[in-house]
Amino acid sequence: MARLTKNQKAALSKIEAGKAYSLVEAAALVKDITMAKFDASVDIDVRLGVDPRKANQMVRGIATLPHGTGKTVRVLVLCTPDKEEEAKAAGADFVGLDDYISKIEGGWTDVDIIITMPSVMAKVGKLGRILGPRNLMPNPKTGTVTTEVGKAVTDVKGGKIDFKVDKTGIIHTSVGKVSFPAEKIYENALEVLQTIAKLKPSAAKGTYFKSIHISSTMSPGIHVETKSVAGI
Repeated sequence: MARLTKNQKAALSKIEAGKAYSLVEAAALVKDITMAKFDASVDIDVRLGVDPRKANQMVRGIATLPHGTGKTVRVLVLCTPDKEEEAKAAGADFVGLDDYISKIEGGWTDVDIIITMPSVMAKVGKLGRILGPRNLMPNPKTGTVTTEVGKAVTDVKGGKIDFKVDKTGIIHTSVGKVSFPAEKIYENALEVLQTIAKLKPSAAKGTYFKSIHISSTMSPGIHVETKSVAGI
C-alpha cells in the first residue's frame, strides 16, 4: 500500500470510521478535510440500485445548481448566422458553424459545452466520433440542441449541469468548490440528489440510493446517510 502523506492522515483523522454523516454535516466536513492549496472541486458520488445495461434503467438528467459550480464554463455555440448575436449576447465564448466544425475535425475541443440547433445537427452529427468520447456531443435531452440558444447559454453559464449513471451504476458530478460556504455546498448537493430521486426508473427494484459520498479533489470520501436527505 502507498504511504499516506501527513495531510492525508490529518484528513482521515477527522472522519469517524464507520459513521454515516448527515448531508449538512458532510457539506461542512468536506471543507475541513481538504488540504489542497488550490480551490478544489466538491464532488458527489451516488451508487444507484439500477442496471445501466438495460435501457429502461438508465438514469440521466439535468440539474440547475442554485449556487453554480464555481467553474468557468467555456461554451461553443454552433448555429446559423441569424442566431449568432443571440448566442454572443448570452455570453457564449465561441460562436460559428462551418469554421468551428473544421477546427473540431482538426482535433480542437478546447471547450466544456457545445450547444447547437436542430437545423444544423446533420453537420454536427458527423463529429460524433470526436465529440462522443469527450462527452461533448450536443443532446436534446440535456437541452444542448435547441432553437433557444441564448437561453441555453445562460443556463449552462449559470450552473446547469447534466449527469448520467455510468456502467457501474454510479453517478459522479461536481456540486461546487471548497471555497463555497457549507450551506451552498449542501443546497447544491440536495438539488442533485432530489433530481436523481425524481428520475427513478419504474423498472428499478429494491433500494434505489445504495450509497452517497461527498469528497473534494484529493480528499477522502465522506459517507452520507441517505435518510438525512430530504425528498429522496
